[in-house]
Amino acid sequence: MTASYTPGMSRRSTLLAAVALLAAAIIAVALALSPRYALPQESSPEVRFVREMSQHHAQAVDMATRIRDRDSHDRTLRSVALDILLSQQEQIGQMRGWLTLWGLPWGGPGMTGEHARMMGMAAPAELHRLDTLPVGDAERLFLQLMIRHHQGAIAMVQPVLGPGIRPEVRTLARQIAATQSGEIRLMMQMLAARGAKPLPPPAAAQPAQPGMGHAEMDGMDMGGGGEHQH
Repeated sequence: MTASYTPGMSRRSTLLAAVALLAAAIIAVALALSPRYALPQESSPEVRFVREMSQHHAQAVDMATRIRDRDSHDRTLRSVALDILLSQQEQIGQMRGWLTLWGLPWGGPGMTGEHARMMGMAAPAELHRLDTLPVGDAERLFLQLMIRHHQGAIAMVQPVLGPGIRPEVRTLARQIAATQSGEIRLMMQMLAARGAKPLPPPAAAQPAQPGMGHAEMDGMDMGGGGEHQH
């Protein structure tokens, strides 16, 4: 049977085409009026943030994978671990994509061991305990380590929240801060339900010592070296 033509169908098609053209025109104007940003260079705050946060995220993915591999019956904890694993793995891919678009390698100078500790990252011995402790103790340790890890991440986003930062980087930094703040609150409740207390917050999440500015701290804690191995 041949489909019949109706004037109504023609009007709807014309309207949809007009809407599509209008949307395309609006997007084109928005792109034309949007500020142009030069590609970030090696020394830029964007590149430093992306590389260090990728390294930081990689350990969170590692910790979440370790605890999910244990024989846990806590569905909430397993769900939190899975959310962290999936969301931070996706963000790693996003940040690596930016580095590729910027014509820069994924690697480069990574965090030193001391700087990693300041940003709440776990030591190799702490990661090993997630595999070897009894399940209940490992879950408690996971919550303690991940809370401290998230506190470090929230401190890490601060340098790229201000003006002059590429908008996509600033948007991701805000997303990380909001998401991980909510996860900290949930994990604090889960830890309290287990009768345990959080670890002291990392140095980066604490007020700087009097007379020591950010530049001095950066010069003291950041150095050369490869990426942290997990």
